Amino acid sequence: MADVKNFKHQYINGQWVESSNSSKTLDVIDSNTAKVIATVPDGSKGDMEKAIKAARAAFSSWSATPLAKRKELVAKFADIHKKRKDETVGWLTKELGCTVKFANDVQANLLDWHSSTLMAAIDEVKWYEGVGKTTVVKEPIGVVGCITPWNYPLNQISLKIIPAMLAGCTVVLKPSEITPCCAYIVAEAIHEAGIPAGVFNMVVGLGPGCGEVLAEHPEVDIVSFTGSTRAGKQISAAAASTLKRVRTELGGKSAAVMLDDADFKAVIPKFLGQLTSNTGQSCNALSRMLVPRSKYDEALSIAKECLEKTKVGRSDDPDANIGPVVSQVQWDRVQGLLKQGVAEGARVVTGGPGKPDGLEDGFFVKPTLFADVKNNMEIAQQEIFGPVLSMIAYDTEDEAVEIANDTIYGLNNAVASSNKRRCLAVGSKLRSGMVMVNGVDMDMNAPFGGYKQSGNAREWGVYGLDEFLETKTINIPVDEYEEATK
Repeated sequence: MADVKNFKHQYINGQWVESSNSSKTLDVIDSNTAKVIATVPDGSKGDMEKAIKAARAAFSSWSATPLAKRKELVAKFADIHKKRKDETVGWLTKELGCTVKFANDVQANLLDWHSSTLMAAIDEVKWYEGVGKTTVVKEPIGVVGCITPWNYPLNQISLKIIPAMLAGCTVVLKPSEITPCCAYIVAEAIHEAGIPAGVFNMVVGLGPGCGEVLAEHPEVDIVSFTGSTRAGKQISAAAASTLKRVRTELGGKSAAVMLDDADFKAVIPKFLGQLTSNTGQSCNALSRMLVPRSKYDEALSIAKECLEKTKVGRSDDPDANIGPVVSQVQWDRVQGLLKQGVAEGARVVTGGPGKPDGLEDGFFVKPTLFADVKNNMEIAQQEIFGPVLSMIAYDTEDEAVEIANDTIYGLNNAVASSNKRRCLAVGSKLRSGMVMVNGVDMDMNAPFGGYKQSGNAREWGVYGLDEFLETKTINIPVDEYEEATK
């Protein structure tokens, strides 16, 4: 155990403190080898209550701190964090299992990218405006409980804590216990930046022991949760007793609708690249592809070639396109759904159950293409969270729209056609918070979020800031308000 890093502390009220549950720890596993690489505290209800108390005590002074000062401190934090990129990459390639290239090019940069976008977006907020004979103002909502997932750990941490702190809120973060090591770098950077005690707090632990406390606690004003739809329902139920605001960004089963005039050779590789990036562990992954029956064999051939060129390897393999999935639990889930797909009558075109040759010790999955899929099959309804594509044939555009919408989820969809008018006509009928057209580019100023059981949050840019603001009406005209607040 000489190479195992032992994280012993929680970050509460500006100090590193031992957990009150110090005798219990959680193992962090290297996804490439299935070996323990770190231990972290199994946080307690007491830890979380102390963190919430600290956040509540800090709220009055932080919310009254001038925006320029809040921006200065958040920018300093982001700059310190950026300087520790190499260390962040090192942890991401182990605890998450993404390739060094994906960690360097994407995962490790997300906090920096979002901080820059949000720093500009906060200046777009209308803190007050005249409405008739009144003035309507925006104010920070209060104490924010942030519960973040393992698949894009820095992305989700940054999309919660940065807009919340910029808005004048204080924060209690419960990062995923599966990928907590990069969260410690975040907390250390915040401490070094001199952000006042209690503004940011972090408690590492399990959902039942820590996450539910955040949801239930009367001193928490909003819970911002990203994770599975099942867990999102549990968080929402736990928060109901206090009627606090709950914002959820949950699962997806997104469809790529290929229209008959689409450039299949150009577009299918883009859609498959979006699916397989991060080893398929993305909530907005285009995991279903709907294809005109007359073009089905052509689409299968292109998809098969793409997936067979997707090299699976260890995170430090420079030739690998994707690494392992994150954990044994996730590997078991993917394998179970692969076997269920076969049992239900879907045809494995490439990939399938089991591990790729030479990669037997980590949590590696074969990129898999299923053909002859019916939309009522489990592989077409369940979020697999792996590099697995289900291809479904359709006969009419209306049928394609019906199939795409026949899911409990509504996060993302895509449409491909050489005619943008057709893309937009189909896209307008898709019940999802996002629609990609002929590609997968995204803009960090645009809102990210879904419909239906994909949750109710809107993150990124000014939309993400709005989540942490309350609206107040004051019954004096705006000119009098401006005069009184000079």
